[in-house]
Amino acid sequence: QVQLVESGGGLVQAGGSLRLSCAASSSGFRVNAMGWYRQAPGKQRELVAIITTGGSTNYADSVKGRFTISRDNAKNTVYLQMNSLKPEDTSVYYCNFKLGYWSTDYWGKGTLVTVSS
Repeated sequence: QVQLVESGGGLVQAGGSLRLSCAASSSGFRVNAMGWYRQAPGKQRELVAIITTGGSTNYADSVKGRFTISRDNAKNTVYLQMNSLKPEDTSVYYCNFKLGYWSTDYWGKGTLVTVSS
């Protein structure tokens, strides 16, 4: 069973930066895509950014130009560099891997990002 472990969340002032990391606990599986989602209290989980094994990326409009997703395939790790953070970026951030032939979703437990004004 693959486990995803996130790190890098915390408290930051508006305008600051954080870098999230998510590593898989094992290897030897086919990774189709890696991504980051977030969920604020009372809201639905939303896509923040996604990157395919081919390197194609997609971002939510609200984070374009501020966030950058990257990956290290050898380490089965995905990163999210978050710059110019805003209070509205405050959420629990979850990493997601789509694995195997069926692109089965695997989720991390989440890491809290709090941006103070």
